[in-house]
Amino acid sequence: MTSLLRVVRFLRTGGFAIGMTSAHFFNGRTDNGHSTVLAAVALALAGTIFYIDTFTNIEGAIAVLYVIALLLLGDILTPRGHVTACVAAVGLAAASYVYAHSDALIDLQSLLRLSVALAALVITTSLLMRNEASRSELIATNAALRESESRYRAIFERTKVALWERDYSAVREILLSLKAQGVDDVREYARQQPEIVDRCVAAVRTVAANEAAVELLGRNAIDQTPGSLRRILPPGDETFLDLMEAIFQGRRSFSDSVTVVGDDGERKLVLLTVSFPEDATAFNRVVTGMVDITQRELAQKALQDARAELAASSRTAAIGALSTSLAHELNQPLGAIIVSAQTLVRWLDRDPPDLAAAKRATDRIVRDGERASEIIKQTRSRIEQTQSEPTSVDLVHLVEETCAIMEAEFDGHRVKHKIISSKSVPQVIAMRIELQQVLINLVTNAIQALANSRQTNPQVNIEVRPGDGDQVAISVADNGPGIPEDAIDKLFAPFFTTKETGMGIGLSVCKSFVEAIGGRLTARNNSSGGAVFELSLPLVGTNKHDAEYA
Repeated sequence: MTSLLRVVRFLRTGGFAIGMTSAHFFNGRTDNGHSTVLAAVALALAGTIFYIDTFTNIEGAIAVLYVIALLLLGDILTPRGHVTACVAAVGLAAASYVYAHSDALIDLQSLLRLSVALAALVITTSLLMRNEASRSELIATNAALRESESRYRAIFERTKVALWERDYSAVREILLSLKAQGVDDVREYARQQPEIVDRCVAAVRTVAANEAAVELLGRNAIDQTPGSLRRILPPGDETFLDLMEAIFQGRRSFSDSVTVVGDDGERKLVLLTVSFPEDATAFNRVVTGMVDITQRELAQKALQDARAELAASSRTAAIGALSTSLAHELNQPLGAIIVSAQTLVRWLDRDPPDLAAAKRATDRIVRDGERASEIIKQTRSRIEQTQSEPTSVDLVHLVEETCAIMEAEFDGHRVKHKIISSKSVPQVIAMRIELQQVLINLVTNAIQALANSRQTNPQVNIEVRPGDGDQVAISVADNGPGIPEDAIDKLFAPFFTTKETGMGIGLSVCKSFVEAIGGRLTARNNSSGGAVFELSLPLVGTNKHDAEYA
């Protein structure tokens, strides 16, 4: 009885009592009642193990059972508490050994059992502390994740950009199955099997949408039934096919200007952006954004129309002023020619004809005719003085600049373009502005031809390369319907056009300019489809302008 009282007194004043009474040793994750129960059970178990190990004749590594007490305390102790509990358990095991072997402390078998027990206690404590650290890190990570999710959700809901979270996982599975079947061009496959697009559209489901999306499209924006996307896209629109192609090719994002339809049937032009996640499992929440650019596009179109109208008005005014001036200056010599001709007729009608007077009238006609010719030459000279002198032109840079100028035209008609150039392209001598106007005219014709066709992937390729001999070639090729065979021979004739609203002077003027600098402009149909216009221009030092402006 006395021995038992000593054990209780030791436990009451020992290491376990320290861990059970100090707030520094409890992590506070469980309620106090639960922690108290676990601490009491662990304390009672430790006392029982100590009693059995100390006051009974049971042989074995009884002290290993302290591990159970440590495990019971694993969920409620801090790292400091774990260390304290381990030290207390080690102390109890050592005290029990000393008490039980007071007459002979050196007992190899007992020492071996004690060593095993102590190692088990230390290893268990280390594992519990590592588990506690991992748990704390996981709790902190989850807290940060919840905070991040809360911030994301607040931004998602309050931003003025229309945002959706859509489930594209089923679409991705459909496209992956096509790829597994050997399909390498989803656009060509959709052309042959158009139902695949409807199948993919039907597989898309809206997960969430913000208020800006509702303002943009109405209640259609938050319809979560599969296939609701059909009501947003106008019939015949190929935007979703472009989106499918982006997923099929594994691109990380997709953006384009598209037309969408709201609840009221109003069509709006929006800038669509879709970000695809790197993690395939995250395709169930793909973020899609739309920005309404209808008014911006209308303003740009109005600006372009105004510029075109101003340019046309300027050309008309210039032609009108020139015509008025030329008519005024030519009126007098032409009138004199008419009078002299009438006089000539009268002298010749006499019997006999007055040949001397007739000769004088003829001389006046020649003189006034030469005067009229000089007026025309002077007018032409004034016109030519307003134009820039020929200079050395870098054709690759000129083509790049031209494409940049026409970027709006390419985007407006959804036509892709590509510049192909050789590594070393010699320069040419030409009037840069006029040559650029020729390129603009040819590219515009290509874009218009593609806009009027049903080509699903309209493309204009502009290639700059060394030509035959001392020439540099620029070709403008499209994949449109091509040139009608009966029109190729007449294509550059003045006032001939294949357009309903064309005037038929653009290509004629282009050809005249190119030929004026010693070049050549030709047209043909490409064997793979579409039309090809090719400029052949003389190199620096090989055309007549070099002599004039050297």
